[in-house]
Amino acid sequence: MPPAIRLVELPPAAMTALLDTDLPRATAAAGIPLTGYFTTDEAKSLWRFRLAQLDRDPSHAPWIVRAAVAEPEEHVVGHAGFHGAPEKGTVTIAYSVDPAHRRKGYARAMLAALLERAAAEPSVTTVRATISPDNEASLATIAGHGFVHIGEQWDEEDGRELVFERPAR
Repeated sequence: MPPAIRLVELPPAAMTALLDTDLPRATAAAGIPLTGYFTTDEAKSLWRFRLAQLDRDPSHAPWIVRAAVAEPEEHVVGHAGFHGAPEKGTVTIAYSVDPAHRRKGYARAMLAALLERAAAEPSVTTVRATISPDNEASLATIAGHGFVHIGEQWDEEDGRELVFERPAR
């Protein structure tokens, strides 16, 4: 059984502070103790992208990235969310586990929380996962959760990705 986690919103003020590598300000904005994992170059690219996405369309806010907090320990183990609000009934999952907390079941816990969130939204009919063919950990994470390989796509940032889908409920 995966460990317990809860997903906590990262408001724009927290993402902006993370771009500035200001962990105290980001922690205050998020209300949870964020870590240096949230200020890596890769993470900063994500915050830049998500802030621009929210500037274009604030309706994505309830769907995008959240901090994943392990319970009952209350430490942040990574982040998870969807690429955006549902499009034609489909949401695409995204999650990342801090290297200090990998191989402890947190990715599966994040996936379970995302699947639960998708199932609770009547407008969502399909959950999608896009994964690099070399990412064995993520491929293993979605295994056994009803995902079916439906094709491939090319992502400008990530390259070749395998596309998987499953019903939301």
